[in-house]
Amino acid sequence: MPKSDEDRPAAAVQSVDRALLVLEILAEAGQAGVTEIAAELGVHKSTVSRLIAALEARGYVEQVTGRGKYRLGFSITRLARASGAHLDMVKVSQDICDDLCAQVGETTNLAILDVDRVVNIVESIGPAEITLKTWVGQICPAHATSSGKVLLAGLDDAEIADRVAPRLETFTATTLATIEDLRAELVTVRTRGWASVCEELEVGLNAVAAPVRDADAAVVAALSVSGPAYRLGEDKFDETAKLTTAAADTISRRLGWVERG
Repeated sequence: MPKSDEDRPAAAVQSVDRALLVLEILAEAGQAGVTEIAAELGVHKSTVSRLIAALEARGYVEQVTGRGKYRLGFSITRLARASGAHLDMVKVSQDICDDLCAQVGETTNLAILDVDRVVNIVESIGPAEITLKTWVGQICPAHATSSGKVLLAGLDDAEIADRVAPRLETFTATTLATIEDLRAELVTVRTRGWASVCEELEVGLNAVAAPVRDADAAVVAALSVSGPAYRLGEDKFDETAKLTTAAADTISRRLGWVERG
């Protein structure tokens, strides 16, 4: 018997409800196949296939290449961006800065790029008896900071040339002095995935930093750990960078970034 006009809206609502349940299943599982989703919903696989096709066409789900499974797509992130919270970077990163600070015992900061300078927007002061001054709101030259190097490394050569003068201001004997020196340093930063400074902004101050990415994988901020050279020596850079990178990745995921294997 053909469906009545009253039946059609009910069927449409049921389809919407099932589509939302598909998204919830993928959000919880990370990725799942049609058979798994059908079993979870208690419906035929053909029903799930139709729902998946509609969601995929709109970018709400995407297929994991070669695995026959699906995961949430970038349209979900677009909706999240439009939410009232607007993914406030300070709010989503403060607890991560605090946790990293507790792990390494040094001050942590989140910074963003302003032309050729970095602006620190989040901070967690280290628990050591001798701590550094507060850096929140401070504007520092990008080429002389670990955060700045990470942020500049996210730009192409043309953008760097537009932002950075050929001759760089020096602050200590180890500050990078030319844009050629800086470009060579940025190659290293891109290759290993993190940056460091050894007394390049201030004598006695060392730091390491890792990139924070948004949903488009663009570098939008840098998470750093800084401390006195006698505590945060070069011998501790690798270990500290590993923890900093893990924390930065957590912030990135909160901003919608998805790591591609």
